[in-house]
Amino acid sequence: MKKRPLLLVSLIISITTLSQTDSIQPPYKKFPNFPPVKLLLVDSTTGTIKDDLPKKKAVMLMLFSPDCDHCQHETEEIVKNIEKFEKVTIVMITTRPYADMMAFRERYGLAQYKNIIMGQDPQFFLFSFYNVRNLPFLAFYDKKGELISVFAGSMPMEKVLIELEK
Repeated sequence: MKKRPLLLVSLIISITTLSQTDSIQPPYKKFPNFPPVKLLLVDSTTGTIKDDLPKKKAVMLMLFSPDCDHCQHETEEIVKNIEKFEKVTIVMITTRPYADMMAFRERYGLAQYKNIIMGQDPQFFLFSFYNVRNLPFLAFYDKKGELISVFAGSMPMEKVLIELEK
């Protein structure tokens, strides 16, 4: 007899807990399209990058920090394999100061690649949108602008290219 109230309370707690799991999902899971983020671009203008992305082209979003060793290595690998990214738009975004972003861009010669867009997210929108805990953070979008997958940390180039083929 004493077990019934305990069982009922346990059941209510379980249902309440399980029904709230949706509210703690990161926003990118609820909104699986490329986010409408405003960035400070390399030409010192602020714009919503989503509107400027080429249509019918896959997108690889990379959140990075110029002083992160793993981000530097991932960028070196991208540059080394840039010919494999000709059908991909690479969007590189940092929250670090504009001058740091520009120095990083210069260091790796990223200005010469037309398929690389770089910008600063001064309001940390994307870090909360993706619930970023590790850098670099990669998000892959298909040609329709729909999310394929996300990955936190360094990712081997072979796996990056496989994700972009999906």
